[in-house]
Amino acid sequence: MPAEWEPQSGIQLTWPHSDTDWAPLLKKIQKTYGEMAEEIQKREALLIVGPPSNDTWARDHGFITLIADNGEPPLLLDFKFNGWGEKFPSRLDNALNRRLYDEKRFRGEYVDHLDFVLEGGSIESDGKGTIFTTTGCLLAPHRNQPLTKEEIEERLKDYLCAERVVWIDHGQLTGDDTDGHIDTLVRIAPDNTLVYVGCDDPADEQYEELRLMEEQLRGLRTMENRPYRLVKLPMPRPIYDGDHERLPATYANFLVMNGAVLCPTYNQPDNDALALRLLGEVFADRDIIGIDCRTVIKQHGSLHCCTMQFPEGVLTDTKQDTK
Repeated sequence: MPAEWEPQSGIQLTWPHSDTDWAPLLKKIQKTYGEMAEEIQKREALLIVGPPSNDTWARDHGFITLIADNGEPPLLLDFKFNGWGEKFPSRLDNALNRRLYDEKRFRGEYVDHLDFVLEGGSIESDGKGTIFTTTGCLLAPHRNQPLTKEEIEERLKDYLCAERVVWIDHGQLTGDDTDGHIDTLVRIAPDNTLVYVGCDDPADEQYEELRLMEEQLRGLRTMENRPYRLVKLPMPRPIYDGDHERLPATYANFLVMNGAVLCPTYNQPDNDALALRLLGEVFADRDIIGIDCRTVIKQHGSLHCCTMQFPEGVLTDTKQDTK
């Protein structure tokens, strides 16, 4: 499974429409998606998938792609998406990959893993054989019971051609529907770097979990038995919905693409600027572009959740609409 910063052929957006939970915010969220689309199209191909879909989180219902070093075709892995543990409807989303493949939107071999629940936001790859994930998500109810942690790890290594799986045991964000996706907490970056969200306020309800996560990260080692370089992103100040429930805002949900990184912002000038600066240091060869995610977070997601990238040579011509 390639690292996200490796060359890409394109990115998928599953577009918000009136039959999704975005209906009350449709104009605002389509504006945000339009801003993402504009930045993506400057640098690579864009696949826009329109209705029907249950929702718009392409990261979790899109193909997970493997590439080979020996000239063999890419493998397009289609895992089961079940609405993050049967919390939300998912039948239409779960059928999208097969439909897009049959319409020849991708180059590669279709691989049916629909007997195993796996969301793209729940895994991170360094492109060298290490997969990061969280115990909170992959062991959550209604995912892959009665499989044990050891059995799930063996499947991950087999399906993703990985040498090892690193399990993060702490860090759930308040308001997170995903049971702790890794892409809201810890991201792998070049040069054995881990970019993670931290919290410096002991009064914050998330402080202790994120402190324990940071402690675990300090103890991790690469396959070469070296410590990771750790880069701590700020925690956005609390953002609440109309019912005064806290939303899972995070700067860790950034998207790496050809020549750029799209970073969520939340109209918090100090925190936004710090997050952008830190990502600029980590990805010094790319433009760092802030995208206002105050609307996206109202449905408990952010930029990375909205998108799915495909490695070089995978996405075919996308000029025709997919309806």
